[in-house]
Amino acid sequence: MKKNVTAIIQARMKSTRLPEKVMMELAGKPLIAHVIERTCAISGVDTVVLATSEGEENRPLLECAESMGVNVFCGSEKNVLERYYRAAEKFGGDYIVRVTGDNPFTDPWYGARTLTHTIQNGADLCSPLGLPLGTAVEIFSRNALKKTYRESTEPHQKEHVTPYIKEHGELFTVVRYNEPVPCSFPNLRLTVDNEDDFRVADILYSALYRGGPFSIEDVMRYIEKNPEVAEINCGVTQRSMKHYEQ
Repeated sequence: MKKNVTAIIQARMKSTRLPEKVMMELAGKPLIAHVIERTCAISGVDTVVLATSEGEENRPLLECAESMGVNVFCGSEKNVLERYYRAAEKFGGDYIVRVTGDNPFTDPWYGARTLTHTIQNGADLCSPLGLPLGTAVEIFSRNALKKTYRESTEPHQKEHVTPYIKEHGELFTVVRYNEPVPCSFPNLRLTVDNEDDFRVADILYSALYRGGPFSIEDVMRYIEKNPEVAEINCGVTQRSMKHYEQ
């Protein structure tokens, strides 16, 4: 029997490092529109949901998602785990594909491969190793989400959705598999946290976007010919999951 798969994109307008980044334009479209487009292109996904937080400031996000024909959900701002749990309650799904709204390089082809690995292995949580930061998805079972929602108590577990599963591997089937993508830039950042990240995204989208998702391999070929682009955001420090303690 085919498993029902729901992709949930977490996004909100408030951002500490780069406010309203999800609506900043890349190649003439809001960043979040590219994330939605790429998520809809993941083979095997039945339902796509944009899950944002309650608040009138998120209205542009909702309008963008609705204009693209995807479902929307409003929930807790800080407790993202609860937002996922409530969205999954409303829209269903045996498996949940987690996509973050600041990743306009989420790769649909590798996302589909991750889904295949998840289902074939009966994984509670599955994600690839070896892809550039900002290009992969992680997928978890609805049952794992329910257990995680009930038992998570720490702030970082509620903000980042899956830490409880990773911290309690004895309770779950966790699958990490290798996706050996040839890359001369192992620290390549393809996520958008700050202005430097956005500059990189803007350059790549201006060069590569032709009306639909381009691949990681397309990005690699461009970076190899233009290595100075990767230097723009190479000094950005990725925020720790326990940043609230720092």
